[in-house]
Amino acid sequence: MEVSEISHRIIADLLATRSGQQLTEGRRWRIASALSGIFRENGLSNVDQLVCLLAEPKGDELAREVVEALLNNETYFYRDRAMFELLDQHVLAELAKRRIDTKCLSIWSAGCSSGQEALSLAMIFAEQPQRWAGWHIEIHGTDVSHQAIKTARQGSYSQFEIQRGLGVSQMLNHFEESSGRWQASRKLQSMIRFKVGNILDPVEQPHRHDLVLCRNVLLYFDEPTRERAFCRLSQNMAHDGSLMLGAGETAVGRTGGIFAPSPEHQGLYARTTQNSASKRWTNDQADESPRYLLKSPA
Repeated sequence: MEVSEISHRIIADLLATRSGQQLTEGRRWRIASALSGIFRENGLSNVDQLVCLLAEPKGDELAREVVEALLNNETYFYRDRAMFELLDQHVLAELAKRRIDTKCLSIWSAGCSSGQEALSLAMIFAEQPQRWAGWHIEIHGTDVSHQAIKTARQGSYSQFEIQRGLGVSQMLNHFEESSGRWQASRKLQSMIRFKVGNILDPVEQPHRHDLVLCRNVLLYFDEPTRERAFCRLSQNMAHDGSLMLGAGETAVGRTGGIFAPSPEHQGLYARTTQNSASKRWTNDQADESPRYLLKSPA
């Protein structure tokens, strides 16, 4: 299906305005396939007709459907398992030391899609009851997609979805099969709060998260939008918080000194103060547990 330049620009601007994502020339091919369901439901044969409908007074709901259809919601349990091993063995161990007085941890899964990342985090805590006895764990999952958040809140997954990343024992221990679908346990769901949210939105009441996962979200932002995202993320983090990005993403040289990379672990960053970026990550060879320590500013 041919897409006129004007229609492409309108659809691209809509996506960028509502999600921050860029519909570049390299992703232009997705328009027809991603919007095919909307075409069928509305009796449309091309994108130009869709653009005309968007201009009508009641086009806002249709605009939301278009944006959600164009979003990349690819996710699965324990995606990039090495990163979850890093969290379990190093990051959470260090956070436990720094929060031993309060025994409270707040984690944000930014761009959580249909919830598998947040549930994977919850499983880490659920599978170590002695280590986390007496702790209050809060996991917050946000995504711009209303449909993704609806699925995440339901916590119900198909056979295909549940097998992506989980072994049989984890499936049986943390989910219950019913009518061909797998329902997350109440124990897991009780740790998580899902809501619709955009990481680019202004911060009115910052939530000081100890750990933020923003993986494979920034890939679709242009440079100015990515810088805004890093700023918003930092505003919602504790002063000594940690940020984890996706395997193909980096914050180096893109945040104005807001984050400093771990010298040992790719994809892991520390929130910094204005003049402390190079001082926050240090190695402590005498410590047997984590291989890095994230120092709080004096």
